Amino acid sequence: MTTKKAVISGTGLFTPDSSISNDELVESFNTWSQQYNKDNEQAIAAGEIEPQPESNAEFILKASGIRSRYVMDKEGILDPERMRPRIPERSNEEPSIQCEMALKAANQALDSAGRLPQDVDMVIVACSNMQRPYPAVAVEVQHHLGAGGFGYDMNVACSSATFGLQAAVSAIESGSASCVLMVNPEICTGHLNFRDRDSHFIFGDACTAVVVEAEDKARLNNAFRVLGTKTWTGFSSNIRNNFGFLNHCDESGIGQKDKLFVQNGRKVFKEVCPKVAEHIQQHLQELELQPDALSRMWLHQANLSMNQLISKKVLGRVPEATEAPVILDEYANTSSAGSIIAFHKHSQDLDPGDKGVICSFGAGYSVGSVVVERI
Repeated sequence: MTTKKAVISGTGLFTPDSSISNDELVESFNTWSQQYNKDNEQAIAAGEIEPQPESNAEFILKASGIRSRYVMDKEGILDPERMRPRIPERSNEEPSIQCEMALKAANQALDSAGRLPQDVDMVIVACSNMQRPYPAVAVEVQHHLGAGGFGYDMNVACSSATFGLQAAVSAIESGSASCVLMVNPEICTGHLNFRDRDSHFIFGDACTAVVVEAEDKARLNNAFRVLGTKTWTGFSSNIRNNFGFLNHCDESGIGQKDKLFVQNGRKVFKEVCPKVAEHIQQHLQELELQPDALSRMWLHQANLSMNQLISKKVLGRVPEATEAPVILDEYANTSSAGSIIAFHKHSQDLDPGDKGVICSFGAGYSVGSVVVERI
């Protein structure tokens, strides 16, 4: 039996209406920090607790390359007495917030692919921040979209989208699905500690969607042929979020901080960058391609310095800005959605035969890559 070839035939992007600049975020953080230090002045003077440092926009830009981020709730995040988004719980009869985000991105992706919801026979919701254990958000999206077949959720942290694409491609190649919708509704701000100077600026919210089909069935005017997928994981606690129904913090609040996003940034940079570059190089070798065959690298949008180092290691030179496009400055880190936002915004200018790699990396550790060719 001949293996079917999979193509990416459409993409979609939902961007929240609200955006927070570095200056706005810093003003909120410093207001809280100053009040904390004032309220705890005696304990700080006695050496019982450490004072809270202040942040600044220049530090954020230098540390990350981020200038702003889109968020589902701006008011709650910037309130110095709250510093977390207000996202009201919905009734079980209403579409969930992640489902609502997914539907907006999905419909855009289906329009791009020239497909109707009923053409979809597999839905994957792949993201790092799920709002519930079950029922699967993917099945909810399937229901409200009017798709057939089946759906499931998956979480590989920031690599969820590339792992989701690998699963979609495998389903097409095996014949278990004919049209797969892979969606990444990320509400990262709900898991971010906005009172931690070293990470309060990192994340934003967004949702991406990708349609994957068999090449012989797809409309190919916007399509990219998938030449190969490659995934890897290796356990590390250097990026971690311990929130879950089995490990809520107790009434005293002990353990509160590690129920939100925490990371050892220096170790992550040192350990992940070479692994990602090696992963992409090995993937290209397996496909009998040289690095100079790549016209574009759509990398996970976590940190500008990481992306610059990875692309330089892969190509053996400093890349042109168009070769490794950045959306990080506008969107911040949107976890699994980042590399897909870059692909969505910076792919249609490529010529037939041009090749590129979608690559994401994150907690786990995890690395996923998808090598594509413009049809």
